[in-house]
Amino acid sequence: MKNFTEQTVVCPHCGHNIPITLDASAGSQEFYDDCPACCHAIHLNMQVDEQHKTINLFVDADDEQIF
Repeated sequence: MKNFTEQTVVCPHCGHNIPITLDASAGSQEFYDDCPACCHAIHLNMQVDEQHKTINLFVDADDEQIF
């Protein structure tokens, strides 16, 4: 599986398309990035499946989290 991949996500706040480079070399990760259009925080949850050689990316607004 390639360690780096490029994916376009949609900002859950304003709908702007944002290209994001994902680094799967460290395994599954959870991180935040700011939208360059509206400056709101975007929650990104990347799940790396080594067995199937896939990366699943879940995108949501920070205020949608259930803790």
